Amino acid sequence: MFTMPQSPAQTPPTSVPASGTDVVLRSGSYEAHIASVGASLRSLTLDGRDLVVPFAADEVRPAYRGATLAPWPNRVVDGVYTFAGVTYKLALTDPGRPNALHGLAVWLDFAVVSQSEDAVTLAAVVVPQAGYPWRLRVETTYRLGADGLTQTVVATNESADAAPFGTGPHPYLVAGSAPLDEWSLTLPADQVLEVTDNQLAPIGLAEVAGSDRFDWRSPRVLGDVEIDHAFTGLSRVDGVATVRVVDPSGTGVEMVWDGACPWVQIHTADLPLLSNGGIDPGHRAGLAVEPMTCAPDAFNAPRYDYDAGLLVVEPGSSVSASWRIAGITR
Repeated sequence: MFTMPQSPAQTPPTSVPASGTDVVLRSGSYEAHIASVGASLRSLTLDGRDLVVPFAADEVRPAYRGATLAPWPNRVVDGVYTFAGVTYKLALTDPGRPNALHGLAVWLDFAVVSQSEDAVTLAAVVVPQAGYPWRLRVETTYRLGADGLTQTVVATNESADAAPFGTGPHPYLVAGSAPLDEWSLTLPADQVLEVTDNQLAPIGLAEVAGSDRFDWRSPRVLGDVEIDHAFTGLSRVDGVATVRVVDPSGTGVEMVWDGACPWVQIHTADLPLLSNGGIDPGHRAGLAVEPMTCAPDAFNAPRYDYDAGLLVVEPGSSVSASWRIAGITR
């Protein structure tokens, strides 16, 4: 009589949170949680106070909250671009708009390369695919210190041909317990990128001077203003630009970066009503501050009469950018 062989006992798989491996960093009064999916900043606190809008470890990351954006930040209009004489078509991933949004790395599960109590390095590979036929290794390091949380992104082109590239982060900063409408914003930018109402496609640069909506070079209260725009012409002190949001209580958070990011997207996180007429809990919950190495739709840089900042990474070469988030105490 034939007897079926017995399978060896199976070890139950280890449960991985929905947002991927949870990496905890601590330094002094700071604590950060990094989710491996999208190498995302899941939470950042100072003395227990949120500096960014957090999300739970066992939660699918809400949209792009805290994600590392690569090989482009922001959007590629219509998902179409031409590079080195070849036209490419990307998947449209911008809800309600025909755009390719925030790159290809945001849903990759990054592997931990090295880790210590106050730092972690994660890496993932963007493989050649329809719309982006280059192999790109994206490595990012988060490091906590007395001056806050610094993130550095290094992208290496592992293909035989030059590749277009851009990067940036997507944190939603939290100044304090008061509503966003009561926070004050300081944004040292002289120019704003005007965009179409429906698709947010770039139109051209405008000076912010005299604009109640866009001139934040001196601190003032946000109020009910709605912003989802890129800014440039950044003023820098000792080589760095600084954006600050401050709560009426005096607490706040700042984000700083150097000349590798000549652009920054600011978004007041205005979200549509839910299908039942309720308010989305993420609505105006934080202020998105996204330093970027390039402008929105930079993959179509030749269309525009300003420097969109598109990076071209040669085979075997690397580019990098970094930014830092720190708490402001009263």
